[in-house]
Amino acid sequence: MRIPGEVLATGDEAIYQIATQAAGPAGRLPLTEDLLLNHPSGDLFGMTLNAGMGWKPEELGRKQFLILSTAGGVRAPDGRPIALGYHVGHWELGMLVEAAANELRRLGMLPFAGCCSDPCDGRTQGTTGMFDSLPYRNDAAIVFRRLIRSLPTRAGVLGVATCDKGLPAMMMALAGMRQLPCVLVPGGVTLPPARGEDAGAIQSIGARFSHGLISLETAAELGCRACATPGGGCQFLGTAATSQVVGEALGLSLPHSALAPSGQPVWTDLAARSARALCRLEEKGLTTGDLLTAASIRNAMAVHAAFGGSTNLLLHLPAIAHAAGLPRPTVEDWIAVNRQAPRLVDVLPNGPSHHPTVRVFLAGGVPEVMLHLRRLGVLDTSVLTVTGQTLAENLDWWETSDRRRRFRELLPQRDGVDPGQVIFSPEIARARGLTSTVTFPRGNIAPEGSVIKSTAIDPSVLDAEGNFRQEGPARVFVRERDAIAAIKKGRIQPGDILVLAGCGPLGTGMEETYQLTSALKHLPFGKHVALITDARFSGVSTGACIGHAGPEALAGGPIGKLRDGDWLRIVIDRRQLEGRVDFVGEGERRFSPEAGAQILAGRPSREDLAPAAELPEDTRLWAALQQAGGGTWGGCVYDAEAILRRLGAGPKIGGAFEPGSR
Repeated sequence: MRIPGEVLATGDEAIYQIATQAAGPAGRLPLTEDLLLNHPSGDLFGMTLNAGMGWKPEELGRKQFLILSTAGGVRAPDGRPIALGYHVGHWELGMLVEAAANELRRLGMLPFAGCCSDPCDGRTQGTTGMFDSLPYRNDAAIVFRRLIRSLPTRAGVLGVATCDKGLPAMMMALAGMRQLPCVLVPGGVTLPPARGEDAGAIQSIGARFSHGLISLETAAELGCRACATPGGGCQFLGTAATSQVVGEALGLSLPHSALAPSGQPVWTDLAARSARALCRLEEKGLTTGDLLTAASIRNAMAVHAAFGGSTNLLLHLPAIAHAAGLPRPTVEDWIAVNRQAPRLVDVLPNGPSHHPTVRVFLAGGVPEVMLHLRRLGVLDTSVLTVTGQTLAENLDWWETSDRRRRFRELLPQRDGVDPGQVIFSPEIARARGLTSTVTFPRGNIAPEGSVIKSTAIDPSVLDAEGNFRQEGPARVFVRERDAIAAIKKGRIQPGDILVLAGCGPLGTGMEETYQLTSALKHLPFGKHVALITDARFSGVSTGACIGHAGPEALAGGPIGKLRDGDWLRIVIDRRQLEGRVDFVGEGERRFSPEAGAQILAGRPSREDLAPAAELPEDTRLWAALQQAGGGTWGGCVYDAEAILRRLGAGPKIGGAFEPGSR
């Protein structure tokens, strides 16, 4: 076989102009007798490397700070793509890293930068790429922590991240650095198109086209401009935006930093001010261990409830707490918080008016919501934050700040929208019919529990008391591709209850199933179809979609024993935050949930139930380790002590972790 000549040879004569020596950097390292006698060789050789990379040798004694990011792709200086990233969320992050590094340099510090890029859940929807989505989070957190520890001379860490898995991974990494000062810089949001659809709606164009609701031409045009600007997370309060909100609510980010429009001066200014905050924390001797407490975790849960955040944070916030060495919030904790904290934010996808996230930022963002929550008494405002001050002091500043006044004035000027109609007072929210964010149904299908973003159920399918009730036949699938094919081909009818089993951690890495929920949202009959699954949902999912059903099918859960045509009942009380998902009939026969539980206990699991054939070995390992570490309700974490106990190794393989050693 002949290899093409252009692969083996080139006509460029410059390749033969090779140097074999160089003068090296001019100057002298700022060495001292103490450094030479008492410091490890790595510290000394580090200076040599720093000079070799071009930093002025006389400045190498400066205090060192590390900037980590999830940046992806290669941009030319004018922004043109040289090599694309995976998504817009990490495309512009290099600009934030540069702004922070320049500020550190201006402050007389020595900045370092490293990155671990992240995937896009939108890009992998409906593909085998989704099998790596949630497992990536744990792996990336490990990589970030290893990068931090691999620069032993760092005095603090700045984390820059935007999207669904990269940002939770970054928060897990920073939370684990309990003896270091750390600041989180959220990557902001992309803008919606002036004419067109948001990045959530656009993901349903295939389903809508299959039902004749849009033309090929319309789909092509709308799809082209849905990401109206080249950087930032999606324009809705999905997992990316919710993670930004939660990071700020934890006290890891500066006030009014979440959801800033990517690429604009307000966004790069945030990076510079975050660098200043990091240096200030280091000067004051404040570390992440001082900031992250059980109270700050609970504050973040309350803000999540007030925003109507993604159910994926039920996986991520326990993982952040675990990394910080704190108790992981339980289902009972989430229920208690959601009963106290009302939903106050009108934002995509929850409604009622579906404002994009940039409007939430202009309306005051996280601190504006926290002002309302403080008045309700549901926050602990004594917690410390990355400003070096308490949350109470931050909110006092925000309430009377020029920044608050001017940004809130911009919203009616730019979009003709009253900020009080984006972030409601509790009284207005109640009058507008907003309910608490999440409900945790149990029942004979999900005896360990499940979750639904009950605040996002279509109001037109609720009863007079505002509750959701549906009984209907099960339409059971064990592969998402078969379920979406059934929807596109018209085999799912109003009144059906779609069941997707075998898609939890053991089956598919707990894939996200947004192509199903987006199709149901944007098809006329979709609001009359419910969905129950042991998989999870995108943060932009809405409707009667119940996920995280446990035990999962491949762990012997009852959801894996359901058959086509089984009669199911769903009841969601959105005010009491209680619900049930039950098997209550076979054929023409109807029975109680208790009788249904006995029938399911006597049934074998479905014969077609098996892990996905394409499931990577990496994901199989992740599934086993996270199950040992507490499973879905424990945040899908790697709990080293629990895993060692399962292995029977105990102290024979390493001892207990020292605080701050993660």
